[in-house]
Amino acid sequence: MEDFFLIILSTILLATIFNIFLKMIDIPTIIGYIFSGFIITQIFDLHDIDNNLLSHIGEFGIVFLMFTIGLEFSIKHLIRMKKEVFVYGFLQVFLTANVFGAFAHMILGLELKTSIILGAAGALSSTAIVLKMLNENGDINSGYGKKSLGILLFQDLAVIPILLMISIFTSEDASIGSLLVQTVIDAAIVLFILFVVGKYFIDKFLTLVTSVDSEEIFLISVLFIVISASFIAHVFGFSYSLGAFIAGMTIAETKFKYRIEADLIPFRDILLGIFFVTVGMAINLSTVSEHIGTILLLLVGFMTLKAIIIYMSLVSFKNVQKRTALKTAFSLSQVGEFALAILSLANFNNLIDDTVNQVMIVTIVLSMILTPFIIKNIRFLADIFFKEPDIEIKIDSSGYENHVVIFGYGALGQKIAKKLKEMGIFYVIVEHSIELVNLAQKEDEPIILANAAQKSTLEAVQVRKSAAVIVAIENENKIRLMCEALTDFQDHINIVVKVANKDQEDMIADLKVNHVVNESREMADILIEQILTCKLN
Repeated sequence: MEDFFLIILSTILLATIFNIFLKMIDIPTIIGYIFSGFIITQIFDLHDIDNNLLSHIGEFGIVFLMFTIGLEFSIKHLIRMKKEVFVYGFLQVFLTANVFGAFAHMILGLELKTSIILGAAGALSSTAIVLKMLNENGDINSGYGKKSLGILLFQDLAVIPILLMISIFTSEDASIGSLLVQTVIDAAIVLFILFVVGKYFIDKFLTLVTSVDSEEIFLISVLFIVISASFIAHVFGFSYSLGAFIAGMTIAETKFKYRIEADLIPFRDILLGIFFVTVGMAINLSTVSEHIGTILLLLVGFMTLKAIIIYMSLVSFKNVQKRTALKTAFSLSQVGEFALAILSLANFNNLIDDTVNQVMIVTIVLSMILTPFIIKNIRFLADIFFKEPDIEIKIDSSGYENHVVIFGYGALGQKIAKKLKEMGIFYVIVEHSIELVNLAQKEDEPIILANAAQKSTLEAVQVRKSAAVIVAIENENKIRLMCEALTDFQDHINIVVKVANKDQEDMIADLKVNHVVNESREMADILIEQILTCKLN
């Protein structure tokens, strides 16, 4: 037990030190987690350790990542993205799997079943890394970001038939037809449970939870929903992440979307960090040294070939710019985390031998390590091939611009909203209380239920593009927290804050707040004005 805690403590310490250093030189923290896992494995000689438990914990990072992605994609949104998902995605997976499979069978001389599995695994990219980087870079709604996301979503769906294929290869009794029929039936049941039953249950359940006004209970309830949806999908033979994604889509059109998204992000990022530590632990140093030449050739060959396939498939469509296609190809050129799971399952079922499995694992991990650097410099890489300016237009899902953001819908917030409406000024309200949100919705007010101090909430209401932000919160501690979040988020936001007295004004004096309205001082001025008016009369 002491050794276990020492390993955990050392891993956290190493990850912290690595990431502090890497952030100073502007390198993504993903790399720090992967290297931490690798070094811990060498220090404590964990090469033969059973990583199943740690891997399952790390997998929850991907589950919560897919859930938060689902929150951004309602059914209507997914329908609008049908071309990116079902056309671009299908074409990429189909072509890449066939080309890689043919290469493995005809050039490397591997068995047909092994080649098919390797080809299918190679077609998958890293959802965890690519989407994390696109979110950090703010490119998730760009032209290449949307295409990358659409293709990644189809890849996640493609995991289902790939796992089914492994079942077919290893099954001696069941026929292909019966397995396909069973899969279709299972898919219909899962969709019914998560979409139809789930939507009704989730809305009623979260309304009840928010009525008690407890952050702790609300977060536990959200975790329960995510894990339940993942478990239901897994029971019927699908991936955990697919169930989480569907649960996110179910919640996407409810009033709880932004609050859930803001509350889950720190939790999700910690679990993603654990996942990347387990990726680093999968690197076998003896395999690297023994097959370094083969690994490097496969690394360069796979990433280059995959990028070419993606680029060629996208530019075949007239509406896709060559530069956009190239950036999409670069961002998805790696092989991802689901490929590691597929290879592990295939190796367990003796469809891939140990040496090929280890060589592929190291190659995949190295491709994942390279990905953050590629995406971070993707515009520079695109400039090498295309000199014309980057004309991609970012699509703003919220559509807010030159508006007023009101934080708080208490008595003051309601009066401010009424005045702005009378003046014809566009505004959006952020409120944490479910009762006040319900009140505002009855009045058809543009309001979202969310934690106002979370960065994701500020991004959702486009604070950067706002004309002004009004902090109409009564709680003095929350006023300070809100002002800190706003000033840390952007320097030049026009912030107007109402404080009750001089003490509250002093409390935020060190922050870059443009306008502070002191209620007691303003009231004193109004009273004096009224006294003078009475005297004159």
